[in-house]
Amino acid sequence: MQRLEGEPIQCASAKPRLAQALTRDITRSLASRDSRVSIVLYDRTTRTSCMYRADEHYDSASIVKPIVLGALLHATGGELSAEEQDLARKMIVHSDNASTYVLWDLVGPDNIQDFLDAAGMTNTIIDEAGFMGLTQVTARDQATLLELLTGEDDAVLGTEERAYILGLMHDVQEDQRWGAPAGAPADAAVQVKNGWLQRSDKNLKDPRDRGDWKVNSMSALTGRAYDYGLVVLTENNRVPEDQDPDAGWAYGMETIEGVAKAVHRNLYPGR
Repeated sequence: MQRLEGEPIQCASAKPRLAQALTRDITRSLASRDSRVSIVLYDRTTRTSCMYRADEHYDSASIVKPIVLGALLHATGGELSAEEQDLARKMIVHSDNASTYVLWDLVGPDNIQDFLDAAGMTNTIIDEAGFMGLTQVTARDQATLLELLTGEDDAVLGTEERAYILGLMHDVQEDQRWGAPAGAPADAAVQVKNGWLQRSDKNLKDPRDRGDWKVNSMSALTGRAYDYGLVVLTENNRVPEDQDPDAGWAYGMETIEGVAKAVHRNLYPGR
């Protein structure tokens, strides 16, 4: 265990030296970053886990979209129309917001909550005003979702339903495959969903506060001997006034990828 800004980074493993290396290198990756960060890692193969601020809430942005699809499949028993399948592909693969809201309204908040309850995602809070990207998520709950999708328990979603969601996450368009997969083993199957949102409740007259970028990434890595997942949530990704405001989005992405590279190279060096 090593502390960063008063919070403990907790890593445990069947391989004690691996846990120590992960704790050290994740800490180093965050040492110079101003982002607020939460992390959860699980690896079933090496029996390794890491957590940092796992239960703190963040605006979900687009990482809520696998939840929406999971809730729809849970509510319909996996029976989707051709139109719903088309909307689901646009929602996950292309992160299309218009398609998401059609499905969000179709499934409804009660069914979304039913899915969250069934999945054990007890700390996820649906936005009362109905803004899907303002759903409050935690790294622990998003990792719970990845474990559900890559597991073998049919209690919440059946085998075909889980494979359907993972298949869409595997097909996410190339320019949205950044974040948690950075540095992943070349022979791993990568399933990813990212989210980014610029929003601030603070005084925009403050020259440093040009909009608070929230940048999130979740990825499940499977195939061969791989069976692990990583969730990194960030906010407070800001830049000086004289820079492009979109640099805050890039800053958050760089924070996430620093963590991801530390994780992948320690779990599976040389791959």
